[in-house]
Amino acid sequence: MDKRTYYGFLLIGLAIILMFFLNKPNKEQAAKQQQYAARQDSIRMAEFENDTTAVIEADTMNVTNAVDTLSPFFPSLTGTDEIYTISNSHVKVGISSKGGIPCRVELNDYKNQQGGNVIIFDQSEISLNIRIDGKDRNISTGDLYFIPTDVTGRSITMRMLTQGYGSLDFHYELDPESYMVNLDIRANGMSDLLPSNLSNLSVEWIQNLRQQEKGFEFEQRYTTLTYKRGDKNNAKKLMVSGNPRIINSEEPLEWVAFKNQFFSTILISSAGFDANARLAAASYQKGNGYLKKMSATLVTAFDPRGNEPTRLQFYLGPNDYKILRSANSLVHEGSRIRLQKVMDLGWPIVREFNRFLIIPLFNLLSRWGLNMGIVILLLTVIIKAIVQPFTYKSFISSAKMRALKPYVDEVNAMYPKPEDAMKKQQETMAVYSKYGVSPMGGCLPTLIQTPIWMAFFFFVPNAIELRQQSFLWAADLTGFDDIIHWSSNIPLIGNHLSIFCLLFCASNVINTVISMKQQQQAPGQEDAMKTMKWMMYLMPVIFFFSFNNYSSGLCYYYFISALANIIIMMYLRRTTNEAELLKQLQANYEANRNDPKKSRSNSMMARLEAMQKEQERLRQLQNKQKGK
Repeated sequence: MDKRTYYGFLLIGLAIILMFFLNKPNKEQAAKQQQYAARQDSIRMAEFENDTTAVIEADTMNVTNAVDTLSPFFPSLTGTDEIYTISNSHVKVGISSKGGIPCRVELNDYKNQQGGNVIIFDQSEISLNIRIDGKDRNISTGDLYFIPTDVTGRSITMRMLTQGYGSLDFHYELDPESYMVNLDIRANGMSDLLPSNLSNLSVEWIQNLRQQEKGFEFEQRYTTLTYKRGDKNNAKKLMVSGNPRIINSEEPLEWVAFKNQFFSTILISSAGFDANARLAAASYQKGNGYLKKMSATLVTAFDPRGNEPTRLQFYLGPNDYKILRSANSLVHEGSRIRLQKVMDLGWPIVREFNRFLIIPLFNLLSRWGLNMGIVILLLTVIIKAIVQPFTYKSFISSAKMRALKPYVDEVNAMYPKPEDAMKKQQETMAVYSKYGVSPMGGCLPTLIQTPIWMAFFFFVPNAIELRQQSFLWAADLTGFDDIIHWSSNIPLIGNHLSIFCLLFCASNVINTVISMKQQQQAPGQEDAMKTMKWMMYLMPVIFFFSFNNYSSGLCYYYFISALANIIIMMYLRRTTNEAELLKQLQANYEANRNDPKKSRSNSMMARLEAMQKEQERLRQLQNKQKGK
């Protein structure tokens, strides 16, 4: 690109910025916009609830409208809403007598932002209805009252009584050392009420997911409705942005999770959930304490005779990779259940780097009892040491190209005309080929390090071990550091500056300068190199606006990673003598020129050179044909 193009981009950018500030609303307009957004949010949520709860409300009316002594549900139509607690050392689960459902989950090992125990949900934030189709009347348990029986510290049976038609039992049992709750649903003597050919029941589940962390936008991004299909290894997410989204799954499901950034409610069925499960989610606006609203309507096996219970399980706990993996062994018939898939560790190759490199190293270093900032530092050093051979190879490849620059300059002087660009490129490639240097030699280390760079991007927001862990000025490595903050909101920045983000961007600029200096551009690629340099210097600016609200632990890792790159490059530049390197290249050429096994005719560079010559021959032939 020429100077006019750059000036054009600059003027466009300035025009966009000017238009942004000219159209920036004043305080009164901003307040109206916020009120409008809140109204739209309420409308979307109302539409969402109307769609997802219509079946529940219709079935409830069938039951509650028949409040008379002749109703088969009369013993369960009235009662007192009481909460019964089952617990172990990790979790307390409240079971409500109304609906017989889990209505409160409190975690003993994790603290909220106010210093109390984390509450995954309470009674006002969850609705769980079991729907069973009867002969004349459907059972909809959401507004029926259950009575407790067989109560112990870790188990309870909630029983729904009928009038002469048997009972329905919900038996809950909390595992003694985990976050797993077993739920067995069994019909007792209900053959007169339920058809003999009935084979399933429906679970209608709605939940508001509360904000648990400091940064709303960052936590909301990692709050997802996640589900695993029965014949697949990986989980899928229902992506929501703005408007509510509703889908029907085309395949049977093993489990469905309403997942916060660090805590999840996962519902599992030992028989699996049938295809066409209805899943829905919608996002809340910032400020009301909730991130998203989620809904699932699921169908699973049910025996109306009561010979076999419907076996459901809840995982009510942290998104901790080790804990989730260990919970797999507690799942009924769950050899492929893979609850750890609720954590999004990236695309396939990135996920494998996380599974087999980042997470094992992180767990090993975490056992030493070090500050988590030191753990990230040591982890970075270890990874840099692992990829150092590739980094060195990339640097030497670039150094060889710089050492051959005098020969390349001679070629450039021989072909100064633009129409000789192809010939100049061929001759330059011939020089590289002659001395066994490949312009592509520096690409491999970048390809190796990119999945690791991306692995951290997915790992840190999922690492609950970093939650509420402080380091230097960052109070929480999973949230942004904001010791520099102000009251008003600045567009694209917010109300704070993240120091780790600034350090990351600054180190990225320095790293780019060093990287650009060591690159030897290929012939004919001058304009492309200018464009690449322009883009490389623009990236830190983009990073700043993108990462200012991101995890301080992630920005800290990228900062020390870039700093390590700077130190490594400076050391390699100081210890590499390009004049001696050129002598070595010349000596190798003289030693191998008569060796057919090492001659350039067998090298990839020679093949590339031959391809370029063939392209040039075809171009000249086309020109001759046009001349005729």
